[in-house]
Amino acid sequence: MFAGFDVDVIVRSLGYLFGTGMVFTLKLTVLAMAGGIVLGTMLAMMRLSGNRLVSLPAATYVNLVRSVPLVLVIFWFYFLVPYIAAWVIGAEQPVKVGAFASALITFVMFEAAYYCEIMRSGIQSVSRGQVLAGEALGLTYGQVMGSIVLPQAVRNMLPVLLTQTIILFQDVSLVYVLSIPDFVGAASKVAQRDGRLVEMYLFVAVVYFVLCFALSLLVRRVQRRVAVPS
Repeated sequence: MFAGFDVDVIVRSLGYLFGTGMVFTLKLTVLAMAGGIVLGTMLAMMRLSGNRLVSLPAATYVNLVRSVPLVLVIFWFYFLVPYIAAWVIGAEQPVKVGAFASALITFVMFEAAYYCEIMRSGIQSVSRGQVLAGEALGLTYGQVMGSIVLPQAVRNMLPVLLTQTIILFQDVSLVYVLSIPDFVGAASKVAQRDGRLVEMYLFVAVVYFVLCFALSLLVRRVQRRVAVPS
């Protein structure tokens, strides 16, 4: 299988693979992470609410999204978002939504469900006594969350947040099914053009392994640094 393995095709394609493909992958990962954390935090606050009219819709959304394969969600949003947008603004024709915008919406909505559970667990890890102490001092709910609960919650859940982001980085490769030139999509185009599938897909696997392994080591280091001494 490795007879005639052509390293030169990889070297010639590095500019396209990293300049176009990896840049797209990292851009989508960072934006989806930011949007997912913001939306996930909102969902976590809703799930922790004592009002069932607030907590039940959030719980339903989280459980539904976490029960559906990501690739199916990608197809849903790619084909349905134009019609949903047309319905929202009252347009007669589907709104043209670019592939990047569709992918970003998909990953923000999908990852928010996972970040929600991470945020919720982090918030619940903070002692209830500290919340009561803050309320006894006359702090509002927002002040208690912002000054007491969330800083400690973020410290507790930071390693898990980073781990989920690594998973997100890997999952972004699924936009390949939409023919979007992410890192995998860019490698696929080169492989099909030059007839070098083994070289390109092996190179992609090595790059993902190196990056994810390095990030995993970083997560372990962060986990040791933020760990509360017993």
